[in-house]
Amino acid sequence: MALDQLRIASRRSQLAMVQTNWVKEELAKAHPDIAISIEAMATQGDKILDVALAKIGDKGLFTKELEAQMLLGQAEIAVHSLKDLPTNLPDGLILGCITKREDPADALVVNTKNAEYKLETLPAGSVVGTSSLRRLAQLRHTYPNLVFKDVRGNVLTRLEKLDAEQYDCLILAAAGLTRLGFANRIHQIIPSSVSLHAVGQGALGIECVDGSPDVLETIKCLEDKPTSQRCLAERAFLRELEGGCQVPIGVNSEVKDNQLSLIGMVASLDGKRLIRDTANGSANSPESIGIELANSLKNQGAEEILHEIFKEVRPGS
Repeated sequence: MALDQLRIASRRSQLAMVQTNWVKEELAKAHPDIAISIEAMATQGDKILDVALAKIGDKGLFTKELEAQMLLGQAEIAVHSLKDLPTNLPDGLILGCITKREDPADALVVNTKNAEYKLETLPAGSVVGTSSLRRLAQLRHTYPNLVFKDVRGNVLTRLEKLDAEQYDCLILAAAGLTRLGFANRIHQIIPSSVSLHAVGQGALGIECVDGSPDVLETIKCLEDKPTSQRCLAERAFLRELEGGCQVPIGVNSEVKDNQLSLIGMVASLDGKRLIRDTANGSANSPESIGIELANSLKNQGAEEILHEIFKEVRPGS
């Protein structure tokens, strides 16, 4: 049965609305006969801004409320930054589509007094703002002379704090800055040799109710196969390690000539221990590559590192 309406659940944040409106516009072009609307709401992660993300817990911080809308029949799909979507979804929901990826790299943003510096030349003691344990661990590993300070809020709020000189620089996702029109604030793209990106970073995931073939058929026009293959490998890697989005796990992936290469990393919070490896295989079997890489890191001590981190950031969990 053809759809006559499509309700999209979305976070209310500025970046989320930019992303969801893009999905709405692309779907409207492909399906002009469907009435498409957006149901926006705040999530737990949007409401709690005075606690570090890692201390709140990472299971659905930015997704639970949107998923409830779908399960209650109040929305057909939800649009997520894929990096925020847990690798294990609630019963009755599936990841229906992954869109073409923006640059997944991390980016350095500086205040004007530090415009002459790159990450590698920042003076010792420079204050770096990040709310990501993944970025924190990797940067501590390479630049132990820097000082790291948690930063919360949307991208605009973080930039305002930077410009008010509460920080010397910030580490943010290049994709988010670009989508919000702040590409001019990217001072340096941080190479993957220094900071592997988050699982799914730069891609959008469209979640929907399982058993809705009409909805799946409608959204598949936005699917990008190479991005999907890369992200499915990354998500399988994360799932096999039993990690969430708030742990020091990073990845980098590439599809070329139907071959997929996946780099993965697990690090301790102090950056002193960092395990990194690579797995390769057919792009047609992305999840098996992710699982292979996760098991390789487990054999090198990744589970021990992650167990210690969980005890440190969420004691008693």
